[in-house]
Amino acid sequence: MSCLVGMVQVELLEDTRAQVVRLETGQACTVERAALPSEAREGDVVVDGRREPEATALRVLEMARKRARLAVPVPPGLEL
Repeated sequence: MSCLVGMVQVELLEDTRAQVVRLETGQACTVERAALPSEAREGDVVVDGRREPEATALRVLEMARKRARLAVPVPPGLEL
């Protein structure tokens, strides 16, 4: 099965290759950068070869919420 079938997130863009992660399985794979939409950037969600700005925005929001839940508050007077 091709890595670009279904919903993937672009993790890393290089000159000729890109690393993407299949969001359904978490599987990472390397693809030719030319196989992605020309406007795709790191962090973008691509669905069946099309950049999906709404899905990207939802993913960013979801990750921000997860990070906020995992954040440990710093007690008053404690310097890190």
